[in-house]
Amino acid sequence: MNHNTKPCAGKKPELLVPAGGPEALRTAVLYGADAVYLGGPAYGLRAKAKNFTMEDLRDGIAFAHSHNVKVHVTVNIIAHEEHFEGLPEYLRELEAAGADALIVADAGIFSTARKVIPNMALHLSTQASATNAATMEFWHQQGASRIVAARECSLNELAAIRGKVSESLELEAFVHGAMCISISGRCLLSNYLAGKDANLGECVHPCRWQYRLTEETRPGEYFPVMEEDGATYFFNSKDLCMIEHIPELVSCGIASFKIEGRMKTPLYVAMTAKAYREAIDDYFADPALYEQKKPYYLSLLDMVSHRGYSTGFYFGKPGPEEQVYESSDYEKEMVFAAKKIRDASPDDLKGAGLLADSTVTNGGWIVLEQRGKFTEGETLTVLNSSGPLSDFPVREIRAADGTHQESANHAKQLILVPSSGDSVPDGTIYMRKA
Repeated sequence: MNHNTKPCAGKKPELLVPAGGPEALRTAVLYGADAVYLGGPAYGLRAKAKNFTMEDLRDGIAFAHSHNVKVHVTVNIIAHEEHFEGLPEYLRELEAAGADALIVADAGIFSTARKVIPNMALHLSTQASATNAATMEFWHQQGASRIVAARECSLNELAAIRGKVSESLELEAFVHGAMCISISGRCLLSNYLAGKDANLGECVHPCRWQYRLTEETRPGEYFPVMEEDGATYFFNSKDLCMIEHIPELVSCGIASFKIEGRMKTPLYVAMTAKAYREAIDDYFADPALYEQKKPYYLSLLDMVSHRGYSTGFYFGKPGPEEQVYESSDYEKEMVFAAKKIRDASPDDLKGAGLLADSTVTNGGWIVLEQRGKFTEGETLTVLNSSGPLSDFPVREIRAADGTHQESANHAKQLILVPSSGDSVPDGTIYMRKA
C-alpha cells in the first residue's frame, strides 16, 4: 500500500473531544480540546451516555465558549416518521443554547434544519457513510460545511477527496477510539439480537459478545466458533489509534481530528485529549520532537481502557491482526482515583478542625472527590493537563468533619488531603495503578 499523501498545507487541525456529560465536557476543556461534541436530550446516537439536559447544554456551551472551545451537538439518529414531531422546536432550542454546529446523518433532519435554523453550521455524520468526493460535494451543495468521513476511508482516498471537493468544505476524521464491525456504525445486529436499535442510539454492542455454535438435533451442546488460535470473539475489533501518524493525517488536509468516546470515563477523555493535544502541538512546533516523543504519547494512551490498538482502514483493508479474537476485555494500566475539587478554604479547614493543625506544614490542604479506593501512604499519579505526569504522596486522609481515614473508599466522598506543594487546576485527575 502506498502511504504517500497529498503535500501538507500546514494548517493545524482542530482537536475534537467527546463529552458524554457535563463533567466530561469540563474535563475535555481542561485537557486541551479545541471543540467538544455531545448529545442533547434527544435525537442522538448515544442514548446510554449521560448526555445533557437543555439546562446542562446551555451551561456547558457557556463554559466551553468562555474557554474558546466550540460545541458540536449530535442530532444523528436515522429518523423514522414519528421523530419529526417536535423536531423544529428542538432544533431552535439548540440554536438558542449557542451550539456551534449540529452533527446530522439523516437527510430529512438535515433538510429540516436547513429550513428551521438556516444560519446553523451542519456537519454530516460518519453515520451517513460518505466515502467519495461526489457524495461529499453533494452534501456540501445541500449546505454541509463539514463532512465526517466514513471510517472505511483510507489515507490515500482522503487525500484524493481533499483534492477534488470545494476548498470551503472541511473534512473531519476519527483518529482514536472504538471501531464498529458495521459500515460506519450502521449496525442491525443490536436490533436483531436484543431489540435495541443502534441507529436510534440504543446499541448493546453484540459485536463484543462471545459466540458459540449449536446444532438443532443436539440442544444444550455449545461448540466454540474459532477462526485463529482458539478464538471465539470473531466480531470484536481493536481500537483505532493514529497518534503515530499525525503527519499523514495533516497532509490529507483533515481539518478536525475526532476522538471517539461519549460513553467513556472522564479519565479516558482527559488522557486521550492530553496525548493528542501534545502530539499535535509538538508536531507543529518541531516534527523531530514529535517523532522523538511517540513512545511517550503511546505510553499515555496505554494507561486508559482500550482493546489494543490498530490503524483501522487508514492504510488499507484491515486484516485478521486488526481483530481481538481471544477476549472482549479492556486493557488498562491506570484507574481513576480522585479529582481535585479545589484548594481547601478556611471554611473547609475550620469545619474539619484543621486550622490549628500543625501536622502538615508544606502547601496546606486540598479537597479531592474520591473516584476509586486508595489508601493513606499510597502514591497517586497526577494527570497534569500539560507537561509530564507527577507523583502525589497521600500523606493523610481526612473526612470533611476532620475524622481521620486510613483509606478513601466511599464513592464521590469529598476528602481533605495535604497538598504536595505543587499547584494544579481544579478538575485535575489523580490515578492509581489498576
